[in-house]
Amino acid sequence: MPKYIALTSWTDQGVKTAKDTVARYKDAAKAAERMGCTLEEVYWTTGGYDIVVIASAPDDETLAAFLLTLSAGGNLRTHTLRAFTIDDMTRIIGMLP
Repeated sequence: MPKYIALTSWTDQGVKTAKDTVARYKDAAKAAERMGCTLEEVYWTTGGYDIVVIASAPDDETLAAFLLTLSAGGNLRTHTLRAFTIDDMTRIIGMLP
């Protein structure tokens, strides 16, 4: 299943309700599962992003729908990267001429 790294930033609303961040994550993990995604790891971070999530989803569209659902709550904004494992990269390199 494709892997993704979601770099998230809290909105003003998200910061005001920061004490609820762990509960929101648990709810997000359940929502992800219902949509066919898995939140594999989460890290609360310092610096340019507040939370980093490593996720998997059946395809880009499913992950996009999940992240839009989360963002609609008004607590965060996401910047998402498609990630490739070593096996993925080996296949990609194998496609080179």
